[in-house]
Amino acid sequence: MIARTTLILALLGAALRAAVPVEVVPVQGRHGMVVAGHPQATEAGVAVLKTGGNALDAAVAVSLSLGVAEPYGSGLGGKLMLLYFEAATGRTYAVDAMDAAPDSLDVAAYLKRPVDDRSYGYGSVCVPGLAEGLWAAHQRWGKMPWAQTVAPAITLAREGFEILPKTHDLFVEQERKLRRGDAEIARLYLPGNQVPAAGSRLPNPDLARTLERLAREGRDGFYRGPVANALVAASEVNGGVLTRDALASFEAQIVEPIGIDFRGYRVLAGPPPTHGAPLVLTLLKALENESFDGAPLRSAQHLDLIGRLWREVQPHVQLAIADAPEALFNFEKMVAPDAIEALRAKAGLVTQPARRVVGWDPSGFSESAQAATTHFVVADKDGNIVCATQSLSLHFGAGVVAPGTGFVLNDSMSNFAYHDETSINYVAPGKRPRSTISPTLVLRDGKVVIALGIPGAARIPTAVFQALLDRLVLNRPLADAIGDTRFHFHSGWRPGDDEAFEAEQSFPADEAARLTALGWKVVLREPAGTGRHFGGINAIEVNADGSFTGYADPRRTNAAAGY
Repeated sequence: MIARTTLILALLGAALRAAVPVEVVPVQGRHGMVVAGHPQATEAGVAVLKTGGNALDAAVAVSLSLGVAEPYGSGLGGKLMLLYFEAATGRTYAVDAMDAAPDSLDVAAYLKRPVDDRSYGYGSVCVPGLAEGLWAAHQRWGKMPWAQTVAPAITLAREGFEILPKTHDLFVEQERKLRRGDAEIARLYLPGNQVPAAGSRLPNPDLARTLERLAREGRDGFYRGPVANALVAASEVNGGVLTRDALASFEAQIVEPIGIDFRGYRVLAGPPPTHGAPLVLTLLKALENESFDGAPLRSAQHLDLIGRLWREVQPHVQLAIADAPEALFNFEKMVAPDAIEALRAKAGLVTQPARRVVGWDPSGFSESAQAATTHFVVADKDGNIVCATQSLSLHFGAGVVAPGTGFVLNDSMSNFAYHDETSINYVAPGKRPRSTISPTLVLRDGKVVIALGIPGAARIPTAVFQALLDRLVLNRPLADAIGDTRFHFHSGWRPGDDEAFEAEQSFPADEAARLTALGWKVVLREPAGTGRHFGGINAIEVNADGSFTGYADPRRTNAAAGY
């Protein structure tokens, strides 16, 4: 837990900064830092660091503990994109453990199913990637025994995680899904047929046993044997598409991240099939030489410029980025100097509502506020950094739990494109549907200075983008960049939808009026800090002396702790 003196100093420092609608209290650490989506997951990571584990060891503990304490957001039934900065070599790696359609998927038969099957129930479940991703990363970079890194999550599942007030609110919001029809998910997460009360603890013995098997047997404890058999049996009975071969053969991919040079920094992020990062990096590159005239980022003049760029970039990302061999080349083309100049020229000419690009299939691009994700960051005393985002797709994923396993399954089949066979994201056997998740590292002179990310579906890229722009261009403290009014550009691609500028209700009325005069529909979604539509950024800043500052955005149940 945060020491009392550290907290007092942090609060005094926060009081000296310009007021922002959401106060983010920086936390200091000399030897290590963990920022994660639930305090008990943060504590698990710090405990591993203190007992000699490195950032990757702690990341395994944090990731699996989040799967216990945020069952609506991520877990063994979902996906993972993890960036690892290896301090000894100065290299950054991306661990792609995104969910995948089974190799045996019959696309023609699947397309005949009800559309609802793509987002609810066993028919919507892809092969989960998280367990394999953690195992592959630990095999390469872990220092402690694997079982020791899994142990904190086992204890948390057995003893129960704390239902925080925001956790309770989310359970209430999702109660209908928990009661929709799957007996296992209702049994686990509606104890006594009731939403668990804030302040109570919710144990999960089934998940503890699954984690114990994972600890003993490694990745095969999940992808082969009793756990895999339970997944496939439930899938077969309930019309799913999972197979034993698809589970047994799934492999995480350790690849290079994508990146750009930006004002003396190197910004690195998750590669395809994630498409949030290409959007963020292209927007940043297009604004690299913008002066911003000393005005705040959230002024109407700047937001109008950003919105016009957004109109141009987003459809091209949709057309060019997914799980396809050409996606990396497509990204490099997008951020090439001539493409950036053309983009800026086009954006300067746009004065009417966004044009829909011919051939853009909007399916597989959710604007839903319900997308469930979590982000965490870990730094160790040697300077190794883990920056990871993991997800189930929608809150509580597919809304199903295979009997005896204890974990919620993803509904990642909903993230494919289905209407246009030429779409780069069109559903196919073995393919990984794309996602907006955007774990991001900022390096200077070969060393990480910032690691950050956020949950929030389509609003993930906008949040990462605005925090980086505020910090790297306008030189605002990262706490203020995170805590200031969050905004987003709603693309308006569905028939009947309006293109809109969305923001928290702390957005100034005079700037809203100016944006309206410039042709934008202004929608103020929720009070600042609510966290339903605008998720919570988690970040670590590496200071000049090698110490760490952690930032846990209170829009969600986030917590930062260092030592």
